[in-house]
Amino acid sequence: MLGDVLVQYYGLGEVTGNITVLPPDEHGRPSPEGIEFGTCGRVRTGMQVSIQDTTGTELSPGQQGEICVAGPAVFPGYLDNDAANAESFRDGWFRTGDLGMVDDEGYVYVTGRASDMFISGGSNVYPREIEERLLRHPSIAEVAVVGVPDPRWGEVGVAVCVAAGARPADTDELRSWLGESLARYKIPKRFVWWDDIPKSGYGKVVKRTIKQRLETS
Repeated sequence: MLGDVLVQYYGLGEVTGNITVLPPDEHGRPSPEGIEFGTCGRVRTGMQVSIQDTTGTELSPGQQGEICVAGPAVFPGYLDNDAANAESFRDGWFRTGDLGMVDDEGYVYVTGRASDMFISGGSNVYPREIEERLLRHPSIAEVAVVGVPDPRWGEVGVAVCVAAGARPADTDELRSWLGESLARYKIPKRFVWWDDIPKSGYGKVVKRTIKQRLETS
């Protein structure tokens, strides 16, 4: 046994490396209430993290917003792409496009992608929260939740699932099971079962492709 050796980093290419670091002895750190997954660590030396709402106002610990960063590791901008720069930078902060929060001790939690969020009946729905719960169900091996247009609600959630066994789970049973831990408006209106979920060469779920397949199915 090697013991506690794994170091976790959170970052992206535009920040030329990592934003946060989680040392080996902190992987078992408990998450705040309502968060189904662990922290990605604390901000590394020289970097700043601000959780902001859509207007750029910094939010308090425990509130979910967009993860924005500043510091010497942040790239100066996209080459010859003023439109992308205008969208990605605001008041000196680079907007990562990731949603997250910090706790009272400064630990960062990534809760999803801003582009994945959809609005159903006037309420913001964050797919990762639903996906994390569905992955706990023994009948589901993989899942991706996306928002699709709906004439009544604006958008509704569709859960694209890969069965863990030979047969898909009963849809009504899944809805009932989710209702024990999720608000009703967050529960997907449809469940579909595929043999696999589209992924990029890096192994990331490609939700754009999922939406396209749903539109044509």
